[in-house]
Amino acid sequence: MKYEQPETRTATAIARAQRAITPAQHAVLDYSVAATFLAYGMHVARRNRAAARLAYANGAMVLGMSLLTNYPGGVYRALSFRTHRTGDILQAALAGLGPMLFGFAEDPEAKFFYGQAMSEAGVIAATNWDAA
Repeated sequence: MKYEQPETRTATAIARAQRAITPAQHAVLDYSVAATFLAYGMHVARRNRAAARLAYANGAMVLGMSLLTNYPGGVYRALSFRTHRTGDILQAALAGLGPMLFGFAEDPEAKFFYGQAMSEAGVIAATNWDAA
């Protein structure tokens, strides 16, 4: 049996705890996020068309990736869970940079996207990408 320093065991335990989201839990989060973006798009459609378009784009991206991913909840299972991670990173970037790219970075609606981008980053960091 190989001896590990206590610091190494602690670091390993922390790393495991930080990656606590399973593929099944990630799928539930994905479908919830897709629904949230699509609902937000409908909510702001009359007052901020750019925000609505960005919300629909993010919602469609999350929904599409979820349907295509090989994880519980995936329907077509064409993408690996690790490839899904890359899509999540791109979607988080779109949510975070989208208000600037779509021209409403200073509008109140932009805060929703900034919050969603930060949330997505947290989910990416906490997901166990090796579990699938």
